[in-house]
Amino acid sequence: PYYVDMNQNLFLQASLHSSDQKLVVSVDTCVASPNSSDFRTMIYELIKNGCPRDSTYALYPSPRGDVARFGFNAFSFVDRFPSVFLQCELAVCRYQDYSSHCYQGCVSRFKRNADS
Repeated sequence: PYYVDMNQNLFLQASLHSSDQKLVVSVDTCVASPNSSDFRTMIYELIKNGCPRDSTYALYPSPRGDVARFGFNAFSFVDRFPSVFLQCELAVCRYQDYSSHCYQGCVSRFKRNADS
């Protein structure tokens, strides 16, 4: 466990370990939950499909494309939940594939009606 005070800035880093030097990584989705085994019932979205959902969420410059750095302010769900657990999904893409999710960042996905 990592102990922090409320509203303290948390900084995280995700690294891709691969022999393929032409891969990059980006943060796609991160959700928090008070339950380490349930990331569906009671969650708080920090970022979803590359779009920040929390105003304190920020991406930070990385030394290389195979490293993603991000952060947010610490929070709690309510007093009865002493811990917050984080689950993140990352996108791995080909270097300089500008049509990939890694390079497009936040892209809203709209549903459309199939009628006429």
